Amino acid sequence: MSLQNDRYTYRITWSDDDEEYVGLCAEFPSLSWLAPTPESALQGVRKAVEEAVIDMQKNNETPPAPISSRSFSGKFVVRVPPEVHRELAMKAAEEGVSLNRLVSAKLSGN
Repeated sequence: MSLQNDRYTYRITWSDDDEEYVGLCAEFPSLSWLAPTPESALQGVRKAVEEAVIDMQKNNETPPAPISSRSFSGKFVVRVPPEVHRELAMKAAEEGVSLNRLVSAKLSGN
């Protein structure tokens, strides 16, 4: 893997505890990189990911697929307490929508 072909999901955030920026990678949650600037935090975490992928390949391990290239069905199961299920079903009925549509809208922030 070269950094030019890197398709992983990165995030840069400020750490009050460390008083530096932290570079993170969603596909490699155990990796992070502290740096004084957001740009250097991104560069550092990308290099750490590159080294991790190279190490995994050397050990015949399969690196995680980038989230951006994974297929999603749009379905997943969520367990909630019965009283929450009842409240959501009543709210959906009051709004004249399906429970699925109500929950989907709530999850997407609408």
